[in-house]
Order: sequence, then structure tokens, then C-alpha cells
Amino acid sequence: MRDNNKKLSLTTRIVIGMFAGIIVGFLLKLLFPESVLVEGYLTKGLFHVVGQIFISSLQMLVVPLVFVSLVVGTCSISDPSKLGRLGGKAVSLYMVTTAIAITFAIFAAVVIQPGAGVAMQSDATFEPSQAPSLAQVIIDLFPKNPFSAMADGNMLQIIVFALLFGISMALIGKSGDRLKGFFEDFNEVIMKLVVILMNLAPYGVFALMAKLFSETEFETIFSLGKYFLLVFFVLILHGLVTYSLILKGMTGLSPWMFLKKMREVQIFGFTISSSNATIPVTLETVTKRLGVSNKIGSFTVPLGATINMDGTAIMQGVATVFIAQVYLVDLSIADYAMVVLTATLASIGTAGVPGVGLIMLAMVLGQVGLPVEGIGLIIGVDRLLDMTRTAVNVTGDAMVSVIVAKSEGELDYAIYNDENADIEARDVGEQIEEKIHEKESQ
Repeated sequence: MRDNNKKLSLTTRIVIGMFAGIIVGFLLKLLFPESVLVEGYLTKGLFHVVGQIFISSLQMLVVPLVFVSLVVGTCSISDPSKLGRLGGKAVSLYMVTTAIAITFAIFAAVVIQPGAGVAMQSDATFEPSQAPSLAQVIIDLFPKNPFSAMADGNMLQIIVFALLFGISMALIGKSGDRLKGFFEDFNEVIMKLVVILMNLAPYGVFALMAKLFSETEFETIFSLGKYFLLVFFVLILHGLVTYSLILKGMTGLSPWMFLKKMREVQIFGFTISSSNATIPVTLETVTKRLGVSNKIGSFTVPLGATINMDGTAIMQGVATVFIAQVYLVDLSIADYAMVVLTATLASIGTAGVPGVGLIMLAMVLGQVGLPVEGIGLIIGVDRLLDMTRTAVNVTGDAMVSVIVAKSEGELDYAIYNDENADIEARDVGEQIEEKIHEKESQ
């Protein structure tokens, strides 16, 4: 029988771990600002070790989970043209939400003027990496060595190889069916590992937050308070309002139910600051709690983690206006339009490139004639904002997954509308027992 004793939900435990870590980190910073023992044994010792083990454990699952789940989903689609349709819908939605995000950010920054009257100097320097050409981006989609792509964590190459592998399995008949069974079992094992790691999440989240807030220079945040708060506000508004309106308008589904079930994923994204590392949790939530079929979720979630950069686009929009105001440069309507276009296209063109956010911002600044050195002004607060950006990005990944699934008839409404649809699969024996009771009551 099911244990009816009340216990804290995973979301509650993660939130407790997060706030406990913030408080501990802040107190350590306040009470022991120069302590070698605190830094050596706690900040860079225990907290660092526990936090990094937690992140590494999640990252460990990303490549096998994406590859295996995508192969399973792809080989279940008998019509290859359907993959093209799915890809077209997903990429289009990701680009539209990115364009909306940066337009919203620019409008808010022009109205609030976070850089007006600010005279700042920064010792921070920024040397932008060279962004690849469009031709090179297309060439790099196809891996020379798929095992090397997996070792390097190159998500776009992994996605392409998994799609080709899955299509080949679907086309070879019985041999493909036998191999599909293996991948389905493998996928279940990976998903179980995700559940195990999520139960350890409160401790990992505590360690990450304690380390971060014991090292954060709050003086920098105060000096950039207007910029920091504006970016944070626009991120929250986009994540809660814009996504809710799009979801409601395109599917008619309850945004409240969606946001309620996304809380754990958002907290993971916030603490880890990596959409890729959050893929296992996002995919588990999208398929088990939001009712998206695996064949859809296994494609849209990894793709979104790679090319969906709404949070980064918001930062770029506000940062561009902020830097222009600090340097007393007037931008025209055409310049703002160029910022929107450049950031939207760059979100795909620079996908998978290390430091993609700052590379994109350097490209945007270059397009409108602003000094790239201005990035040095905002680097000091970028770490905290990056956490919120990731939470917004993973919410967008899930939202697009639900919309695409709904349009393809691959959404389970019963699961989506069930408040108690749990991320942890119930025991098989418990399910059988419930079915017996249902028959007896009939």
C-alpha cells in the first residue's frame, strides 16, 4: 500500500537547500571575509567538492540520455518527412521567442535607461572569440567522428548523428526492432539514474549556493544595481508572462499547471547555470509530468538547450542599450532592428560554441558600432544573471516541447492536467494493486 505519511516534496527540499545555501554563504562572507580556514576547508573545500560532483553527475548523463532517447524517438517515427516538420516547428518557435525576448528587453532598457548618467570604469577586459561563419556552422553539424563529438559534448553533432542512426534503425526492419528494444531498456536505466540524482539535489544545490554567495562581490552588484535589476525583472517577466501567453494562445492549456510542474527544472537551471547539464531533468519533467511523448521531447529538449537563448537575448538587449548610454552613443530604430536580427540569427549560428553568450553580445555590439570593451562593465554581475537566464531558457525549452507535441497529437492531456503526475515512476506492484481495487469497486 502507498505510504500516506506526509513528507516534504522534492521541490520543497530543493528550495530549502537553495535558501539555506544562500544564507550560509552570505553569513560566511559577512563574518569571515578574509578567513583562510573558511576558504580552504569550506568555500573551496567541502562546498566546491560537493557542488562540482553534483554538476558532473548531471553532465555525465547528458550525452547518453540525449543520444539514446533521440534514437528511440526517431526510430519510432516511420515517416522521415515528419522529422523535418518537427524540426521546422521547433526551430521556428525558438527563433520567434528569442526575437520577442530581445525586443522586449530593448524596449524596457530604452524606457528605464539603466546607463543614463552612469560614469563607470572597469579593470575587467574582454577579448571576444571569433564567431564561426555560417558555412562553417553548417559543415560542423556533421561529425567526422561521432565518438569524439560525444566526448566533447558537441550537442548539435550528437543530435544529427542520433537522428541518422534512428532513421537507419527504422528502415532496416526486424534488426532495427531488436536494437530498438535494447535502446528502450537503456533509456529506462538512464531515466532511473536521473531520479536517483534528483533525490540528492538538495545537498548539491546547498553546496553550490553556499560557495557562490560566499564569493560574490556585492559591491559590484550595487554599483550596477539599475542594470542588474532591469535584466532580472525582464527575465522573470518573460519567463512567467510571455511564455504563459504563448502557451495559452497556441494550445489553450493551463499556464499555471505548466509553471507549477516546471519549478524543479527552473531551480536546477538556476543553480547549475547550464541548459545542457539540466537536459536530464528537463526531459524527465517534459515527458513524465507534462505528458509530451518521448519521440517529441527527445528531439525538442536537446535542440532547445543548444539553440534556445531567450535569457541570453534579454541580457544582450539590455546590455547593448546600457553600454550605448554609458558611452553616450545614440542608437537609431534601424540599429535596434539590427540588434534584434543579429541576436536572433546568432542564437543558432553560434550554437554549441563555448562562451556563446558573450560571443553573441560582441557580435551585436560590433553590428551597431559600440565598443566591445563595454562588456567588461557588466562581467562582474553576469554570474548571478546567468543563473536566472538558464532558468528562463529551460522553461522555454519545455514550453516549445509542449506546443510541438500538441500540434502533432503527441501530448497526453491526462498527464498534463494531473497535478500529482510525479517525476518519479511509481512501483509496478503499486499500479497493479490500484487496478485490482478499481475492478473490485466496479
